[in-house]
Amino acid sequence: MNRNTPSISDFHAALTVSESGTFRAASEALGMSASALSRQIAALEARLGTRLFDRDTRNVTPTTSGLAFARLAERMINTSMDVMAEFDAHLSASNGRLTIAGLPSVTAGLLASFTLAHPDIDLRIIDALSGSVVETIETGRADIGFTAGTMSARMRLTFHPLMDDPFVAVGAPQGPLSEDRAYDLAELVDMPLIAMEPGTSVRELLDGACQRLDRVISPRFEVAHLATAGALVAVNLGITLLPTLTLPVLPMGRLVQRPISDFGAKRRIGIVHQPGRSLSPTASAFLAHVRRNVSTA
Repeated sequence: MNRNTPSISDFHAALTVSESGTFRAASEALGMSASALSRQIAALEARLGTRLFDRDTRNVTPTTSGLAFARLAERMINTSMDVMAEFDAHLSASNGRLTIAGLPSVTAGLLASFTLAHPDIDLRIIDALSGSVVETIETGRADIGFTAGTMSARMRLTFHPLMDDPFVAVGAPQGPLSEDRAYDLAELVDMPLIAMEPGTSVRELLDGACQRLDRVISPRFEVAHLATAGALVAVNLGITLLPTLTLPVLPMGRLVQRPISDFGAKRRIGIVHQPGRSLSPTASAFLAHVRRNVSTA
């Protein structure tokens, strides 16, 4: 850096002297002594190699160079104020950019409420299943992610558990779940079943619950998308077993949900990010928002 480059303090001092007309008035505005201000201006003039002010016993008059420097000083000060305001907004998470990878069944509601609270944050959403969320975070494509936490995910990433998401049975009102009661898992797997495809966190938990009963499911349909499962259930082609956070994706106005008395497992929902890397202010604000939202849910 060129040692002759004025500091922000120099710009403030020169502009204030130019506007005040005396060292005494300028020093009072700057909160320093008149002698200290005079020395600072003299040192600035020496570094710049030009006189900025003509002085007499009472007044200080800017030279042509002084007027030019004052105009530049005003621009520099305004720019520095804009820069710091932008940085303060970054620190307060009032604006910025945040990329989130997440389970489609979890992100929608939380993202909507976060956007209302932080309308100037630019959100980029990567819809992904749990395995893809882990990969997306590890490769740096996203800042933070929602996942159904597995042991492998917790080993490779920092995992913040948020909630346990219990399973329920969902069906058409006049279908196999027409009775308003809790159902055993054994009787549910004997019904026409619409299941998520293997490899999803929902299917892994369903298969695990059935294995504890020494049962193996034989789905009537296997689907990749929750909306597809909801559409098939709505036309009474079968029932489905899903975590409760997935239900807003389904047309629940035309469906019924029933508790499962002995499912056992719950889907553990959490947020993941790279270990050893500080979260950005926007990511920290999002994590805090999610924790508040979950705690009041």
